[in-house]
Amino acid sequence: MKTTLRTGITVAQICEGFVYNELEGKGLFGLAGKLTIQPEYQRNYIYAKENREVAVIESILKGYPLGLFYFNTVTENGEKRFEVLDGQQRITSIGRFLTGKFAIQDSNGMQQYFSGLPGDLQEKIRNTVLLIYECEGEESEIKEWFKTINIAGIPLNQQEINNAVYCGEFVTRAKEEFSNSQNANVTKWRAYIRGDVYRQAFLAVALQWVSAAKGTDVGSYMSAHRHDKDINELKTYFCSVIDWINSIFTDVESEMCGLEWNRLYETYHTTAYNPQEVHRKVQELYADPYVKNRRGVFEYVLGGCTDTKLLDVRVFDEATKKAVYKQQTAAAQAAGKSNCPLCCLGHDSSRKLWDLKDMDADHVTAWSKGGATDISNYQMLCKSHNRAKGNR
Repeated sequence: MKTTLRTGITVAQICEGFVYNELEGKGLFGLAGKLTIQPEYQRNYIYAKENREVAVIESILKGYPLGLFYFNTVTENGEKRFEVLDGQQRITSIGRFLTGKFAIQDSNGMQQYFSGLPGDLQEKIRNTVLLIYECEGEESEIKEWFKTINIAGIPLNQQEINNAVYCGEFVTRAKEEFSNSQNANVTKWRAYIRGDVYRQAFLAVALQWVSAAKGTDVGSYMSAHRHDKDINELKTYFCSVIDWINSIFTDVESEMCGLEWNRLYETYHTTAYNPQEVHRKVQELYADPYVKNRRGVFEYVLGGCTDTKLLDVRVFDEATKKAVYKQQTAAAQAAGKSNCPLCCLGHDSSRKLWDLKDMDADHVTAWSKGGATDISNYQMLCKSHNRAKGNR
């Protein structure tokens, strides 16, 4: 890859023709249209959310270096054009300030937009010279280099790297759908998916879901579909999972966020459910003081309320175990029987006295069948019988 250092390009030149569009990824151009500030392989603009854009402007005014910028050189129809490889966040911050999208605080603590700054400070910003490397090379070289860089101290996450490596029509359309904060569906998606739309969280999940359903990994899926002109399969599968959740669970609970909904969909979407009955059971479990893991409630209900391990039902403490063991063992010794009630029903171990370490706490009546977690519903069983007893 060939690089050439350019030292004569000013902020004013870079921001000529800059128009910021709230629809991420659109309208970000500079150098009178010759510079694409946010090519399709770049991440979305995140400096505003990270509270870093003000720092960029303050650095210019204080004379602090902004660091190096890297542009990829592209020749189209004999005309040289550029794409920002590294520096998109900083350039976008500068362009947004010059076009009045945010204010900075002056020395008197007052908020000032660019148009309200004294003329000399405006000129200082406009005339600031940027250190820019123009890079020329094969696409594979450019993309491999892009994968290794950090942008202003905020490392690329895996989906941002994937977007760069597999950039093309498919990624462009996928980002328009899943990485666009103006999409009206984002609010609904946030109930079930954890993460930031600007950092590709929803796109990452959508790709994880569909690639898992197809029995492949995200990278292979993106590579295979790189030049697709639509994202129908990706969008359809994602919406199918979301719509399935909404059709079964009438209430949105905070614990729903981040669950493996694609796995639950694949496991249970062919099962018929009564939403009213599901709602009743979920609320019943939420109100149960013995349920320690509310995140497991949804899979527990979908699975027919059988796997209590999902709920992490509160068990007896060590003091109670020791007290019941002592009482149970003393009664067994007096009667000449085993201190495991189920061993007493057999033959070989009907008189065996088990050590505490060889016994487990057990609900006489299973919690899932209405048994309470208190001492009146408590017994100690040898480990073999407790495991065999299960949920009976």
